[in-house]
Amino acid sequence: MDETVAEFIKRTILKIPMTEMMTILKAWDFLPENQLQTVNFRQRKESLVQDLVLLCESKRASLRDAALLDIIYTQFHQHQKVWDVFQMSKEPGEDVDLFDMERFKSSFEKILRRALKNVTVSFRDAEENAVWIRIAWGTQYRKPNQYKPVYVVYYSQTPYAFTSFCHLKSNTPLLSQKFETHNSTMPLQETLELDMHMDSRIIHENRIEKERVQRVTQETFGDYPQPRLEFAQYKLETKFKSDFHGGILAERKEPLRCLIKFSSPHLLEALKSLAPAGIADAPLSPLLTCIPNKGMNYFKIRDK
Repeated sequence: MDETVAEFIKRTILKIPMTEMMTILKAWDFLPENQLQTVNFRQRKESLVQDLVLLCESKRASLRDAALLDIIYTQFHQHQKVWDVFQMSKEPGEDVDLFDMERFKSSFEKILRRALKNVTVSFRDAEENAVWIRIAWGTQYRKPNQYKPVYVVYYSQTPYAFTSFCHLKSNTPLLSQKFETHNSTMPLQETLELDMHMDSRIIHENRIEKERVQRVTQETFGDYPQPRLEFAQYKLETKFKSDFHGGILAERKEPLRCLIKFSSPHLLEALKSLAPAGIADAPLSPLLTCIPNKGMNYFKIRDK
């Protein structure tokens, strides 16, 4: 078994409360019950985890097996997550049947892999015709980070899915290719009661954070249309700074220079929409939000 898989399994088991350990391991169904009976579940948790990891190594657990264990743990603790609601959408001419779970899984994974090479996608069927999807994001040059995944819960025969918080906001649009954000003009709980009989345990939503983002955005940009601006340019001049001494750049007397340009048919409206869309954190950098007040779109940034 790969060392990274062993560490992944170890960290996941360490999160499991001792009172739930046997229940979750049985639900995982990777270690046979006769093997579990040989393990001393009354010993210190660190020793117990080591024994369980050794059993997983003897069975050559894969990354898929480890991801499945993580999904099961999350299912037991789903109330600790904050969930957003997405509505399924079809592209023009697409004939994917939302009631066909296998075709849905295949379509979902293909869309993500088409857009991003380094991504791990795992599925687990659950009760009430639901499927749990675990997505570990990577980048073009980095392997997927298994410790900051996003979870998607899709209930078949409904057009809705639930997604947990995504640490990489730049990847949120990839999910949106398959899901269209639910209409936020109607309260979420009311919408669920009117449109679908969903699991009553799903009561958490990111309402407080969304209200904060909307408030900060309105305080920054106001509630009126923004002036039309097509670009903003920033010229940076700064000396190289590092905690390590020596090196070519540290000895360089001339400042480092770079030029950054933001362009859009309507730049200020685009900046205003970043945080509410979940693409950027709120508040935005003052270097971006100061444009209307200063009446400038050329900036030179130097060391103080």
